[in-house]
Amino acid sequence: MMGHSKIVPGAILAADVPMALNRLKAAINAENSSPPVEKEDEDEQPMVSMADRALPLINLLTAAAECNVMWK
Repeated sequence: MMGHSKIVPGAILAADVPMALNRLKAAINAENSSPPVEKEDEDEQPMVSMADRALPLINLLTAAAECNVMWK
């Protein structure tokens, strides 16, 4: 979604953080505009939206707008 490799450990350089954040937000907006998926089984766990799952990452990237972001 953010246009970054899936290699772990990894990093996003400070100069690339705004672009990664914009790509992530665009992907979430695109998902929100698509019709919801119907649940087949009522016993399944409630569906958690990508927007809800991505919120901590969006907050992290917003706070790190001028910093490198690294993960293991």
